[in-house]
Amino acid sequence: MLGLPQVVALGGLNMRRMMGVIKNRHGTYYAQVKVPAPLQQAVATLLGRSQPLKNLKKSLGTKDLREANIRAKPVLMEFDRTLERARELLKEKPIRSSLSRFEIARIAEFHYATVLGNDAVVRREARQIAAKFHDGTSTAVTAPASGLTDHEFESIGKAFDADLKAAQAALARGNIEYITPEIEELLYIFGVRLDPTTPAYRLLGSAVLAEHVKALRALQRRHAGEPVETPPQPELDGSTNNPHSGETLRAAFEGWQRERRPAQRALTEYHRAIALFVELHGDLPVVQIKRSHARLFREALQQVPRQRTGALLQATLPQIVEWGQKNPDAARVSATTVNKQLGGLQAVVRWAYDKGGFIPDDMTWADPFARMRLDEDDPDRAPFNVAELKKLFGSPVFIDRTGPKGARGEVDYWLPLLALFTGGRRGELAGLRVADVQDIDGHTMLTFVEDREAGRRLKTRNSQRAVPLHPTLRELGFLDYVHQREADGHKAWLFPSVAPDRPGALEAWTKWFGRYRRSLGISDTNVFHSFRHNFIDALRAARVDQEMREALFGHGWHRTTTTGGYGVKDMVLRFSVNGLADAIASVSYPGLDLSHLVFPKVRTKQSQKSRARPPASP
Repeated sequence: MLGLPQVVALGGLNMRRMMGVIKNRHGTYYAQVKVPAPLQQAVATLLGRSQPLKNLKKSLGTKDLREANIRAKPVLMEFDRTLERARELLKEKPIRSSLSRFEIARIAEFHYATVLGNDAVVRREARQIAAKFHDGTSTAVTAPASGLTDHEFESIGKAFDADLKAAQAALARGNIEYITPEIEELLYIFGVRLDPTTPAYRLLGSAVLAEHVKALRALQRRHAGEPVETPPQPELDGSTNNPHSGETLRAAFEGWQRERRPAQRALTEYHRAIALFVELHGDLPVVQIKRSHARLFREALQQVPRQRTGALLQATLPQIVEWGQKNPDAARVSATTVNKQLGGLQAVVRWAYDKGGFIPDDMTWADPFARMRLDEDDPDRAPFNVAELKKLFGSPVFIDRTGPKGARGEVDYWLPLLALFTGGRRGELAGLRVADVQDIDGHTMLTFVEDREAGRRLKTRNSQRAVPLHPTLRELGFLDYVHQREADGHKAWLFPSVAPDRPGALEAWTKWFGRYRRSLGISDTNVFHSFRHNFIDALRAARVDQEMREALFGHGWHRTTTTGGYGVKDMVLRFSVNGLADAIASVSYPGLDLSHLVFPKVRTKQSQKSRARPPASP
């Protein structure tokens, strides 16, 4: 007879397999065994089913527990034979010689959670388990309605003490043979064939043995009456009793994409983040994504090399991590890159919680990616100094309107000048239309507004704004250029070669600008975005009010003000056109003379007068 103390002493993973008799809602017992995720398709194939089978289940045709236990034995034996045949089908899977430390950590954590979970089940269902393994031959013992008898409690405590002593001795000696049966079953559950002669097998054994010791210590504390929580056990197949469990991360990404209609660049970045996460953890239901998943994902990303070539271009994240461990000196991606991937995942799961309906209202949920970002080095981006600005604006692109291979004419000339005197981001400037150059109350303004249908997006809602045209830009003939573009209509792009409807064009131009800048001997600490730093510094030097600075810069202003809000109309109401124009006119760069860029020309009457046009809708 297998008594309760012996059942408990088994610990580890076998408990779930043994507890295969369950009562349904009608009181009838049935036998059930959970099919590990790696075997679900193989079991379905053996039984002639098209869909993977998560459980093997068969009614025992009785409401009597004693009779059910007798009938269950041959059924469970048949289940075991089916699982063994399925395991044979998978033997064609290649034998691995290594595991990433993230895989090792996940397997070991699974073991820890399983040991504590099995103990919790025993303490909660002690009477049912005792009845299940009682063969009726022993003398009945007076037992409480629930929980353990004194004898059972004492026996379990002794079993824990003995097991802990033996496990600690094995751990001290590095003897993983003590835990080999558990290792083999864990590998089986995770669908991994690992060569037992490899260092990876020994590392896994040491990790599992360490978690086993930790689990037994936790069980001793629990046995002494200390509350010890059972950590959530990862669901390898994504199953759960929750009806929302099918709402996976990929499904959330598709929903987020349909609603948000992100720019192509953001879509590509987020898609990459989702794909990497799935490669590491699988397409988990959103409700099951824990901080441990986020932490392991972050650590895996930190192993990704900065440059990938050859086989690494097609490698999965676990394979890349494995390569990273063998090449510790290779340059890794930056903290900024890691944080972008984490931010993409966070945006998707928060959408799933806030708007997607993926998380039930009665379920407590916490953002698993909150506070997971890495500390980033201060951006090594500085504004251009006057000498660098002189060198740039004294080069052939600006003097002769010509440039080396890769140059694109007017965009090469105007984008840097516009950035210097408007503070516009490169995407905002490249997305300007003729209609965005407007007359508002007698002042020419550049209006930055979003148009998702046209693929023109702003970084944030605060980025919608109106920036008066700086006098220098007027002197350099920017309005003449706008007038030329008017020939294609008010909806024409000002810079069609890098417009939003030309995927990848702006990125290609940015690379060209970087090469051109370097050819002039300008430091790599200065990039196109540095013009924004110049602009905000110039506003500060002119003592422009902070609230107005932030509005002009596209950072918005405090919404606690009486007229606080977003968009062109709000800015005009809050600051007045004259106030905004005065602020922009105060922007100057002492020591920088651009008069050499002014070409003598006969200006048309249309370019000299203001072109009245209603403001764009915010």
